[in-house]
Amino acid sequence: MELDPRRLRVLRAVALRGGVMDAAKVLHLTPSAVSQHLAQLEREVGQPLIDRSRRRVGLTPAGKLLAARAERIEQELSEARRELALLTGRATGPVAVGAFSTAVSHLLVPALGALARSHPGLRPEVVESEGPEALRELRTGGLDLLVVEYDADDPAPYHRAKDLASAPVADDEYRVVTPADWTPAPRTVRDLTDRPWVAGPPGTACRRALERISDQYGLAARRAHTCREFPTVLALVRAGLGAAVLPTLALADAPPETVALPAVPVAGHRRIAAVWRAPRSGPEPLTSALVTALQEAAVDLGLTPIT
Repeated sequence: MELDPRRLRVLRAVALRGGVMDAAKVLHLTPSAVSQHLAQLEREVGQPLIDRSRRRVGLTPAGKLLAARAERIEQELSEARRELALLTGRATGPVAVGAFSTAVSHLLVPALGALARSHPGLRPEVVESEGPEALRELRTGGLDLLVVEYDADDPAPYHRAKDLASAPVADDEYRVVTPADWTPAPRTVRDLTDRPWVAGPPGTACRRALERISDQYGLAARRAHTCREFPTVLALVRAGLGAAVLPTLALADAPPETVALPAVPVAGHRRIAAVWRAPRSGPEPLTSALVTALQEAAVDLGLTPIT
């Protein structure tokens, strides 16, 4: 019996993604091509590998056995890529990276620029993504690396995940920003007692920071507006519609009409980290190189490195 490793890789993708359509996206194939590979693999082994009796694609016992073997083969290939990278000093190939908006603009873009010079064989794919769906994409092969952010007082969104590994990128301090034309100009947080705020949605890192500030200073912060995206928040602040709490990284492109108050110690910071699947042999060479480049980009921006 001859088994084509490429078809085993297709079977593994179907197992991870839970269906032919999603597997096709990850493999950059058409759904028809994925189905043809599966059919050919079934002919090669002489028994069904896909349970087609249910709406959601599942694997037969034989399919699960081969998918597990395919996972071990992928781990061996990962180790081979690592050894070659150590031998040549360069990592090559595709890498799919997910990140939230400000990380894409201010960390990932310069990191990829640096890597393009040192690793010319790099073929990046950037996906703006965050939250539980981004973690699912990472776990099922849609992403190779994910840049996440979370309030430093909260557990990391992956803190109990045994299938994922992570490395810190930086701590990003929260700042209080106010409109430039407010009179009298606020000098401290207490001067904002009767002023409107642009707040993040419940559960977001910036909302947590605003709640921390309110508790510490006894503010009944009037949350006049609720916005998730930082450019939208800044637009409202610039228009004089409210103060806001934003991380330092989000202020990199802040217009001059926006004023940041002096540092508020109690505001805290958000943590930025890189997350990847945890193979037995350690991270892929490109993953390691990209994490280092992200950390260097954070230092260049003056963010606080995590030691």
